[in-house]
Formats: sequence, structure tokens, C-alpha cells
Amino acid sequence: MSFKAWIARHPRLTAWAVLAVGMVAILIWAARNVGLLPGQWAALIIATILLAGLCVWIIGWEKEEDEQDPAAGTPPGTGEKPPEPEEK
Repeated sequence: MSFKAWIARHPRLTAWAVLAVGMVAILIWAARNVGLLPGQWAALIIATILLAGLCVWIIGWEKEEDEQDPAAGTPPGTGEKPPEPEEK
């Protein structure tokens, strides 16, 4: 399997990796002169990678909802449009 095929097959893992690399790079740049100990660096980098994964997971919720109910105004799980309000 080629690298491009793997990326196409696993878009969320790819997004997680790309976002994590970017976030860790920003973290290292922003905290370069703070004087953190190696254990503190490790903890921050691990927390940043996990946060990137959480972000991708949460963004995926919206995509899943759109795929399940593509019709506008459809209540989740019903597949039908809501009834029109009655005029008096």
C-alpha cells in the first residue's frame, strides 16, 4: 500500500498527525526560552499530541452528523423533515 493510499484510507489519523506536528512545533517555539526540564517538555508534548487527537475527534462529530442526516432541517435519527407549523 502506498503512502497516498494510506492517507486516503485513514484521514482522521492523518489529520491528527499533521495537527499534532504543527501544535508541537508552536509549543516548542513559544516555550523555547522558558527553561523547562526534560520531564516537563515530555509532559507538555504528550498533552499537546493528545489534545490534537481530541480536536480531530470532535471535528469528526460534525462530519458524522452531516453524513447521517444530509437533508436540511432533519431531526437527528429520523430521516424525515419536521412537520410544518400550523397557521391560525
